[in-house]
Amino acid sequence: MALPAIVIASAQHADALRAQLRRYEHDYDVRVVGSSAGTVDVVGEIAAAGGQVAMIVQDGELPDADPLAAFAVWRGLVPAARRVLAAPYDRFMAELRTSERGLQAALGAGAFDAYVLMPRGPRDEEFHIALAELLSDWGSTTVDPEVALIRIVSDAGDPLTAAVRDLTERMGLPTEVLPVDSDAGRAVRDARVATGRPLRYPLVVVFDQPPIAPSSPGEVAALLYGSPGDITETVDLAIVGAGPGGLAAAVYGASEGLTTVVLDSDAVGGQAGTSSMIRNYLGFPRGISGMRLAQRARTQAGRFGARFRVGWEVRQLVPGTDGHHTLRTTGGDVRARAVIIACGVAYRTLGVPSLERLVGRGVHHGAAISTARDTTGHEAVVVGGGNSAGQAAIHLARFASSVTVVVRRGGITDTMSDYLVREIEGHPRIDVVTRTEVVDGGTGDRETLSWVSLRHLDTGATTRRDARGLYLLLGAEPHSEWLPPLVDRDDRGFVLTGRDLPTRRWVDGRPPADLATSVPGVFAVGDVRAGSMKRVTSASGEGASAVPMVHAHLAAAARGSGTG
Repeated sequence: MALPAIVIASAQHADALRAQLRRYEHDYDVRVVGSSAGTVDVVGEIAAAGGQVAMIVQDGELPDADPLAAFAVWRGLVPAARRVLAAPYDRFMAELRTSERGLQAALGAGAFDAYVLMPRGPRDEEFHIALAELLSDWGSTTVDPEVALIRIVSDAGDPLTAAVRDLTERMGLPTEVLPVDSDAGRAVRDARVATGRPLRYPLVVVFDQPPIAPSSPGEVAALLYGSPGDITETVDLAIVGAGPGGLAAAVYGASEGLTTVVLDSDAVGGQAGTSSMIRNYLGFPRGISGMRLAQRARTQAGRFGARFRVGWEVRQLVPGTDGHHTLRTTGGDVRARAVIIACGVAYRTLGVPSLERLVGRGVHHGAAISTARDTTGHEAVVVGGGNSAGQAAIHLARFASSVTVVVRRGGITDTMSDYLVREIEGHPRIDVVTRTEVVDGGTGDRETLSWVSLRHLDTGATTRRDARGLYLLLGAEPHSEWLPPLVDRDDRGFVLTGRDLPTRRWVDGRPPADLATSVPGVFAVGDVRAGSMKRVTSASGEGASAVPMVHAHLAAAARGSGTG
């Protein structure tokens, strides 16, 4: 198999850039050209030979094209390739002074992926960190893994297979799907038969363990993380939900000496973990995928001793009269002195029966980043006007021939961050259709989605268009049905905290702590909390802020029991 290519486009600094990129030649085919037209020719040659372009690096001084115009042309040819401008030192200050009108503004609008300073000597690791991050992101979303840690044997179009694949890739585990009638697929089948257990698909091989035939994605996650029932002692802090709020609480709780357990029925990362690229998270100037952010946070929390039990549904919270609360899960009970509810929200369903029947077969609730490559060369439709919808549309446009964003409102500027709006408006493959809803869809002569029908809300006119993927990111409903009546919620089911609680829950005319619920020792953070901002950063901040409140509660409980 041919190595993926890194193309250097430079007339004046080609030798210097080639010298810096020599360290990549073991894993990439590094090509050097001197113009925009030459880059087009080289990219065409690579594509004609069945190869892939991972990255294009230019110096901003092309002899035959404006650098931004060149990036636009190259994106049209290889939309999945990462685009980098490496500015020489002698031009950096001039570009910096005009950045608001020039390259920095274009970078913010997504015209290219990174603006870095060209190295002037060896071992400029900041330069290489930028390139390595982009190449890692390209490799994790664009190509099949060289070595798969998870192998799934299944027929095409199986919804459970799609769900398992989405979960494992969100957990950062390279995954491949093998056809049932392939040599590798038959080998897995034979290994399953040898165990004497029933043969049904999909079959899943986790690392080198015997194949399992899961009935849900959670069974695969549980195999990786263990069971809540393994935890027999009463812990200081149990966190329900492994999204940004829960992960932040786990990091700060465990780092401050609290015995901490995190429970989630899904992959680590929650809804944020499905985001292809979060560009406005503090400290990541080139952006970071939700999956990578979640896995880094999980590793960080684990370093301090936090334990994760993923794949098990929490079905009930039983408040304890002795201050010890019990969380009943499908994998056993967990007892904790304090609980943080961080279980987030779920996307609403579309309510169209013909499409609900196709969930997992081209129709997806959420971004389902693992399926983006399935839309290559075809059309995709995203329903929703929030940041998650915008991020999904931009990622899909790396693969799909066109992406249609469908919103019921008159536009997306009121519900989506400005940086996403600007990138969508400037993207040649993305179209926003306003005052419109999806009303039907079907498979045609395929087993998976082939078309959808759109209806304009004002005129009633209906149009039908081809689509290989329909991604539903329709607002949010809280995961709070498992909570007891003692935990007060608003009319929509979001958990009330602090001053939002009814005054009957106040003590001596004073409200509980800002993130405290109506049950002592139980706190709520992130999207499940009434009045929250529904942003990754704010959820992380709330998760961290809840930990001092947990400490205060535990200290008060210790004093009350005479042990403090």
